Amino acid sequence: MEYWKETLMKKIPIAITLLLLWSCAIWIPGPNDIANSQSQQKSTDREDHPGGSIDGTLPQLRAMIELYSADRRNINRFYDAPMSPVSSQQSSDYLKHWQQVLSDLDFDSLEHEQKIDHLLFQNDLRYRLRALQHQQLKEKQIDEFVPFASTIIELQENRRKVIPVVGKQIATVLTDLEKTVKQTRKSIELRLKEAEQDEVVFEKSVAHRANRMVDRLQRTLSGWYRFYAGYDPLFTWWVEKPYNDLDKTLKDYSKFIRSKVVGVKEDDDPPIIGDPVGREELLSMLEHEMIAYSPEQLIEIARSEFDWCRKEMLRAADDLGFGDDWRAALNHVKELHVDPGQQPHLIKELANEAVEFLEQRDLVTIPDLCKETWRMEMLSAARQKTSPYFLGGETIMVAFPTHEMEHEDKQMSMRGNNRHFARATVHHELIPGHHLQGFMTSRHRTHRRAFGTPFWMEGWALYWEMLLWNKEFAESAENRVGMLFWRTHRCARIIFSLSYHLGKMTAEEAIDFLVENVGHERNNATAEVRRSVSGSYGPLYQAAYMLGGLQLMALHGELVDSGRMSDREFHDRVLKNNSIPIEMVRAALNGMELRRDHQPAWQFYGEVQVPQTAPEGE
Repeated sequence: MEYWKETLMKKIPIAITLLLLWSCAIWIPGPNDIANSQSQQKSTDREDHPGGSIDGTLPQLRAMIELYSADRRNINRFYDAPMSPVSSQQSSDYLKHWQQVLSDLDFDSLEHEQKIDHLLFQNDLRYRLRALQHQQLKEKQIDEFVPFASTIIELQENRRKVIPVVGKQIATVLTDLEKTVKQTRKSIELRLKEAEQDEVVFEKSVAHRANRMVDRLQRTLSGWYRFYAGYDPLFTWWVEKPYNDLDKTLKDYSKFIRSKVVGVKEDDDPPIIGDPVGREELLSMLEHEMIAYSPEQLIEIARSEFDWCRKEMLRAADDLGFGDDWRAALNHVKELHVDPGQQPHLIKELANEAVEFLEQRDLVTIPDLCKETWRMEMLSAARQKTSPYFLGGETIMVAFPTHEMEHEDKQMSMRGNNRHFARATVHHELIPGHHLQGFMTSRHRTHRRAFGTPFWMEGWALYWEMLLWNKEFAESAENRVGMLFWRTHRCARIIFSLSYHLGKMTAEEAIDFLVENVGHERNNATAEVRRSVSGSYGPLYQAAYMLGGLQLMALHGELVDSGRMSDREFHDRVLKNNSIPIEMVRAALNGMELRRDHQPAWQFYGEVQVPQTAPEGE
């Protein structure tokens, strides 16, 4: 027994040694393995990001995106001087840093959910870098209006860095700056004076952009001055007078551009002056939204949907006894509005009706707190000039006449916000629309809000208008007219907004198109076009309603109509994936294979042919 024990003790070290040698023979890390490992660690684990380290308690891509989002907010708040080359460079460098981080990641080793985040992140970075270049080109176009901008930019950037100022020197800088502003104005006045009759010296859109930039520079300078004035006695003693003179000169210069170059008269409702972006920029934006169609193809899709709406409107008109006179049917419905003061009660009634319809059919999960906590406010007369209909979310903003409106404006507001139009807009703005969306996106995959898109936000709300139509939510011909008005309106938005940015339709032509082909009141049509082209919304925003809705309808066909999911499961999963391009929602729901170099290819409307000439009326 002692012999075997002694023999075994001698052989154990030999066995362990052989085992170790065998394991080393299986894999010995080479230089490339070490380099790749170090590269991946450098990009993800170390604290070498501008904003520090990522949160190690979160999934890797989510942690990166949350850090990126927080960092960008800091950068935008600090580098806030308009037209600043330093700001542009800082943003560019930061975006390229994260591009390199994503490039270093092993995409194929990521789980499917993280692959989606990777593609969303990568897509956002590419687009923001393109947008920076586009913004610089637009700023270059207004250089001749603001040759003094660099001085104001430098003052603001020095203030952010808390670089000491010398009052006497600053007074000289501001005095010289005022002279430059006055000289710039004289130069523009001379060019206008020497121009031939009907000669276009400055494009109105460029001059309007310059006017807004002068206002931004004036506000930047005002904030800069308030930082020092009164706190630094010598600064105030030297600078107060030259600053006040310069501030007045800048304001006068802005008014001059607005009235003499752009042509806006202060005593009138301002004309609609937009800033068409052109086809190349539209294509860049569509790539960012992961839309595989061209602007021209999207207009054709809208025309096809418009034709469907017109046929259904004629059917509803006939059911109401108006034959094929759809305008008469529409005017009949417009008169079915509540009395002044009663609109809030109607909104509550319609909101409850929509929720009851959804729950009876088990279409989507609606948390109790979501049903309980939406609010209501009224839109002022001033806001109704650009928002003639309801706005929504957690708070629904109600459009209806106020006492100070002109008599005709009151009538148009009541007609435009009648019971049957409102029945379609209330569920769009509240539940299952924007309020439910906001409730869910603040609770699920919140990091993806960095990639928010109107094709998901507005598309979802419009999708429900389509789905509820299919599920016979409209109980009467008047209900159908109300729903069809809005659906026709969404088609028209694609046609006029994309045509405008392609340079194929003017703002006035867009207003006429809405009045003649959709049936808008002219004031409401004017407000719609002003809202669409004035720069308050992105060039694709108005097109996103119908197009996002059509994407979701196509996806519903793939997953629900085919029997793979219930309505409720489908809708809950769309909401919980947050506001992202619908193509990525599709990838999340159907588990499709994803590649690092993913390109949008989903033709959710099938093949679309573009005719050589536009139909009459456009």
